[in-house]
Amino acid sequence: MAVIATPTSTNAVSQSLMDSMNKKAGAGNEISAEQDKFMTLLITQLKNQDPLNPLDNAQVTSQLAQLNTVTGVNKLNDTLESLKTDLAASQSAQAVNMINHGVLAAGKTMQVTEGKGIFGIEVGSFADNVQLEIKNGSGKVVHTMTLSSVEPGVLPLAWDGKLQDGSTAPDGNYTLSLAATTGGKALTDAQALTFGTVASVSTGPTGAKLNVPGLGQLSMDDIKQVL
Repeated sequence: MAVIATPTSTNAVSQSLMDSMNKKAGAGNEISAEQDKFMTLLITQLKNQDPLNPLDNAQVTSQLAQLNTVTGVNKLNDTLESLKTDLAASQSAQAVNMINHGVLAAGKTMQVTEGKGIFGIEVGSFADNVQLEIKNGSGKVVHTMTLSSVEPGVLPLAWDGKLQDGSTAPDGNYTLSLAATTGGKALTDAQALTFGTVASVSTGPTGAKLNVPGLGQLSMDDIKQVL
């Protein structure tokens, strides 16, 4: 009389493997090894199943679905990690190309050198009138500017250093303030932009940082415009 072997632990082992795979979804080589083990055990189950108590099709389908899910998650993680690496490399390359270039970033200060200063403004919506004031270190208004019909976006500006009395402003730091209106109503999405020149680039876990004398370290997201 033939004796039919009835596996008692194969189902448990394969489920154990699935649990193990789910815990190791981030390790590509380990996942591949676990997948091979799973398929080997599944084939063994099918070959040695009890004819009177065959392996449930629903269970096989469920285990295969789990296998596909883990494989998909692992591939997705690999893809995202690759994209993250590529993005970081691209950002670093862009940052390096900005060395010695002037940039505009949010800020209310302006450095006057040899009687000239560069700055900018940013408005989020159309402004029919923008009033600008330039103040010296004592807080005194030394120059005013009026702009009309300013479209949304970034607008680079320059000051020739001429004071209201016709003399030239001394070199140093000045403060910018602005008031933007449309139809007589004040806009809250307008701001002054400060200017600086990128001297070097630093890289780290948080990405590339631009070292701008007078402004400190700026991220790529801080840059409103490259001049």
